Amino acid sequence: MLASPGTHVPTDPGWSHEVKWDGVRVLADTTRGGATRLWSRNENDVTVAWPELNRSPLGDRDLLVDGEVIALNDRGLPDFRVLQDRMHVRSASSAARLADRLPATYMVFDVLRVDGKDVTDQPLGERRTILRGLGLEHSTWQVPDAYDDGPMLHQATLQQGLEGIVSKRLTSRYVAGQRTQSWLKFAHRHRGTFVVGGWRPQEGTSDRLAALLVGEVTADGLLYRGRVGSGISGAVSRQLAELVAPLARADSPFDDEVPKVDARGTSWVEPVLVVDVDTHGLGYERLRQPSYRGLRTDVTPEEL
Repeated sequence: MLASPGTHVPTDPGWSHEVKWDGVRVLADTTRGGATRLWSRNENDVTVAWPELNRSPLGDRDLLVDGEVIALNDRGLPDFRVLQDRMHVRSASSAARLADRLPATYMVFDVLRVDGKDVTDQPLGERRTILRGLGLEHSTWQVPDAYDDGPMLHQATLQQGLEGIVSKRLTSRYVAGQRTQSWLKFAHRHRGTFVVGGWRPQEGTSDRLAALLVGEVTADGLLYRGRVGSGISGAVSRQLAELVAPLARADSPFDDEVPKVDARGTSWVEPVLVVDVDTHGLGYERLRQPSYRGLRTDVTPEEL
């Protein structure tokens, strides 16, 4: 069951609200007398990729639950990119090594079957009661809290740099494979100010600016934060191309290493232009789904 983008967080008592986890959606299926199998949203068996998660806290008790696999970055925030090295692993030995280095947690937020009984036709409120009564809490399986006050949770997750929230109608049944208005998602967008250190041309051209490489001013210098291409086209592209043209330099102005995939084809510039960028989440080493919002002429890199 999938959530639809929402326009405003519901405030009536017929809804409950959860943290929106920045992870990988997984169904865990344990049949009586059998092992737990983990399934991706695309119905692929991903059991081998998550050795620390593929044993149900309820042993061989019949169970089918829905949740999100998450891992924390070095700032203690759930970060999808931490999981990317693990998502497609199909070797048990490789998965075990990665589990030691990048441990994951399974956040179980719904139950679909228990003791052979399909409960998807029961309202979410009743499924939640069943879920909380199972005793699933384990070192790698957790049942996250749900909240009555959606605006409060929305504001709290914004302040904490989390991805957002999901609001769910308490009377909703579980409808597999459908994107429904009974589940609404609200992803946060955060605005930050960054320094331009390079630019990339549109593919097939040498002069049409398509993306900026930006960095953050820190105590350790200008650290690379990623490429920004969304929001740059037409008149914006031409304006930025004119501004970067006289700023060309031979080497990178960033004080850390720019990944080769980003450095390839980049024209470096003196780090004097300052721009605003919208992004998902805070506290990540790289900007997530960044979007260019405008040039800042009221502040310099030194003032940042």
